[in-house]
Amino acid sequence: MADPVLTHPFFRALSLPSVCVVNKPIFKKMFRENSVLDAADKKALSQDVTRLSWAYTLKPETISIPAFTSDTLEYLEIVFLRIDLNTPNSVKRIARFINKAIPYPLILLFCCESHFALSVALKRINQADKNTNTLVVEEEWLTAWIHEETPTNTQALFLADCAVQHCSSRTLYTFYQDFVARIIALNAAARRGVYQRTDWETTENRRQIFRDIGEIEKQLAALRATLKQETHFNQKLALNMQIQEQVDHLKRLEEHL
Repeated sequence: MADPVLTHPFFRALSLPSVCVVNKPIFKKMFRENSVLDAADKKALSQDVTRLSWAYTLKPETISIPAFTSDTLEYLEIVFLRIDLNTPNSVKRIARFINKAIPYPLILLFCCESHFALSVALKRINQADKNTNTLVVEEEWLTAWIHEETPTNTQALFLADCAVQHCSSRTLYTFYQDFVARIIALNAAARRGVYQRTDWETTENRRQIFRDIGEIEKQLAALRATLKQETHFNQKLALNMQIQEQVDHLKRLEEHL
């Protein structure tokens, strides 16, 4: 009988060689004992996570892609984890503490009922404490939820584009960057409706646009929260004008994704 961990549509799309299979459980106590979790992290781990599995590992000896190291980067292997959830509410929080706890480049597959989402994070060696080999999470990306059986057209194009033979094989670092570029392209498609993987320079531009979008969305949330509390007509009018300006700015940025 096929193992449900490894037969997920995302893993099938990757077409990873069988020599990369690990398929080992990860126990929650590893995070409790070896990670700094706050109360909300512990609650999400205890109540929202039903299973964690180390599904695949890409190493030079298993996939014939060289490792990459520098003063700030360490890509000796790439790890694919599957995390099964009973609710999607804390997925960002769970992705964050897993990325902090496991010192490898990770590709996280979150599964909840008939949907899944993917998370990646760019990490660098902690320059303040090189002796501990700790990595600092610099940037995180999370996709929208994808239906396992009926992905949208753009999501289907993304999944087809995830096959390992389509990714860079120069080094594990370029492979991971290539995969991050696909996640960014999928997130751009969620706003523009077209999946288009781009070159390095355009991907960097998209990164900056998403950072700007994130800041505007924070400002919009703050303005809308203030508007709810405001009772004076003139102040409400001014707040509505500010909100509309930010919405227009948001739309202009999305046009360049």
